[in-house]
Amino acid sequence: MKISELLRSGRPTLSFEVFPPKTSDSFESIRKATEEIAKTRPAFMSVTYGAGGGTGHYTLDIAENLLRRSGVTPLAHLTCVDSTRESILERLGAFRAAGIENVMALRGDIPKEPRLPQERWAYRHASELMREVRDYGGFCIGGACYPETHPESLSRRDDIAHLKEKVDCGCDFLTTQMFFDNNILFNFMYQLRDAGIDVPVIAGVMPVTNASSVTRIIRLSGTQLPQRFKALVDRFGSDPDAMMQAGIAYATDQIIDLYANGIEHVHVYTMNKPEVARKITENLSAILGK
Repeated sequence: MKISELLRSGRPTLSFEVFPPKTSDSFESIRKATEEIAKTRPAFMSVTYGAGGGTGHYTLDIAENLLRRSGVTPLAHLTCVDSTRESILERLGAFRAAGIENVMALRGDIPKEPRLPQERWAYRHASELMREVRDYGGFCIGGACYPETHPESLSRRDDIAHLKEKVDCGCDFLTTQMFFDNNILFNFMYQLRDAGIDVPVIAGVMPVTNASSVTRIIRLSGTQLPQRFKALVDRFGSDPDAMMQAGIAYATDQIIDLYANGIEHVHVYTMNKPEVARKITENLSAILGK
């Protein structure tokens, strides 16, 4: 099923992100973890993809397994930097052959050591990849957005202009980078609608269950941490079990507040942890009708 159809259901949705293994040694354990997460019956599951296609075949394997074995709609990530047009078309053909109907079209991180000289790169921006996927036909196309502005954008206005370009190039829905203060998303939504961007926006939520990951989260996303969240980490960060419970509770509260304020669709970055997906689903069971 295409995700654009799921988002028109009129009911709140909860979906999960997983990542594929980097090497074959860990494939089986990650496959099992993703199958456990699939047992929570999310609206869909996204499977990430390494810059330059480093984990591309694992992305396809995990996504196809979710579809065939678990009956869950997969969203396969696809990055385009350091890629030729031929390699992207080959990947789209593999997705289609596997029955995958949804693609998350991303630029990807610029690699420190590219496989190809930059003059051979067929794409520089996610919008170019979206146009390619749209012209290929048959896929529902997702894109990324940053409620706190993409770190490479010159300004918020510049960032939103690029989002509008993505939509014009075929993007069917947007998924946000993680954030920890819902007011940031609410303000962002007003700005999107004022700019004429009316595609569905899925809120990305990261349950922080390990205090040591906080520094990495800030470095990668640049997100602001509200005082309430900082206090949680300071109080429970040295106790792994307490931090797990507190992090899940914070994310649950955040999701409930989003639903209550009209944000119908939430995507949880699970870090391949089935216990996180299970607990959050249990906490929201009546709200989701499960």
